[in-house]
Amino acid sequence: MQHIDSIYINGEFVTPHGEERFELFNPTTEAVIGTVRLADEVDAERAIAAAKAAFPAWSSTTKAERIAVLKRMHAAVAAREDELLDAIVTEYGAPAVRGRWMAQYPADVIAQAIEALESFEFVEQAGSAQVIMTPVGVAGLITPWNSDAGFICNKLATAMAAGCTAVIKPSEMSGIQTQVVTEALHEAGIPAGVFNIITGRGEVVGDAINHHPDIAKISFTGSTAVGKHIVESGARTLKRVTLELGGKSPTIILDDAETDRAVPLALAAGFMNSGQACVAGTRILVPRSRQTEFEQAFVQAVSKVQSGDPRNENTDIGPMVSRKQWQRVQDYIRLGVEEGAKLLVGGEGRPAGMTQGWGVKPTVFVGHNQMRIAREEIFGPVLVMIPYDDEAEALAIANDTTYGLSAMVLGSNTEHAVRVAQQIESGRVLVNTMAHEPKAPFGGMKQSGLGREMGKWGIQAYLEAKTLLVG
Repeated sequence: MQHIDSIYINGEFVTPHGEERFELFNPTTEAVIGTVRLADEVDAERAIAAAKAAFPAWSSTTKAERIAVLKRMHAAVAAREDELLDAIVTEYGAPAVRGRWMAQYPADVIAQAIEALESFEFVEQAGSAQVIMTPVGVAGLITPWNSDAGFICNKLATAMAAGCTAVIKPSEMSGIQTQVVTEALHEAGIPAGVFNIITGRGEVVGDAINHHPDIAKISFTGSTAVGKHIVESGARTLKRVTLELGGKSPTIILDDAETDRAVPLALAAGFMNSGQACVAGTRILVPRSRQTEFEQAFVQAVSKVQSGDPRNENTDIGPMVSRKQWQRVQDYIRLGVEEGAKLLVGGEGRPAGMTQGWGVKPTVFVGHNQMRIAREEIFGPVLVMIPYDDEAEALAIANDTTYGLSAMVLGSNTEHAVRVAQQIESGRVLVNTMAHEPKAPFGGMKQSGLGREMGKWGIQAYLEAKTLLVG
């Protein structure tokens, strides 16, 4: 049992003013494995004040000075990989292979921020004017539970690269991961106040950050509903906002796609991170002329997907993060049946052999795009196969969504697949691959977000352009 009784403000681990204790669970066993003492509005005020006080000195540092600090951060976080992996598997339930990637990712994104900063130009000439990119101020960074450590390090490293200081509100459901990362960042010797980490509830600490006039920018990853609230509350002080929100990503399988190549990629996109991923390809569009063929192929492929204990090396899909999330997924599976969708494979209840824990059967329906299971983000391993008659209809279905975060196109003719991909309304489109390019911008169109993260675009989001003219 781990009891986390401190938050991090102004270079020190301190006892929160808040007194509420939040229980942490192992999603595989449903056992309580720890508690976190949550911060409150008073703690948020203290953290923001510390970040504000540290901003003048940090914003005046040179690129070389920032890189030196970021390199220490990278080394410290990388050294905690195994400890972080154990926390991720125990507290979040990620299968071992996915968990290893998640444990490596925090150090990787710091390295990527260093690389982006090394080539970033803060001053450029525009005619007779000099344009100077200046840090926006104190950034409020709000991170989700489905990749807590990675989001903390990505957002913080990028903000620091730009010259901003930060107040971070991680998910209260990821207390152990947050503690491991905070200890590593402390060991890196970052100047006091440059980063502050206060674990608390969104409606308490998150709202305090959203409304505070000394917070110049918010970077939030999470649900679209909360993102809208952040925009509304931040508008009072005209906060700069970067939002990476929900998704209902389409995977278009073209008529010339090879079944044995397309099906594994489509399932990898749909079931990634146990389905708890905003980019998950949860709508699979297949040619109606080949519908029976693909139905049989998906049934066969999903029968080999193992859902259950994340410490089992053969597990592909781990449990949902919480009882609430498990129940949400079960409700959507039930809803799909009630809506008249054809249950191809999976269904309600735990996977075979799992008598406790928040495991979910990998589930695939066949339905149409107006069903709620095809329009609403479920955030679990539940996919909907949607048949289409021709390419124009496939694109119409793919774009008939309020979201636009990610998409995939699968086909034998790469040039043709690229032409289709270019017509999809999405911030990212993958063609015959699951590859990730950290140098490229990442973010969503429509209600999947505002702005972009990663690479030079991520740094730009924490800067304001100042025009300087000299007579």
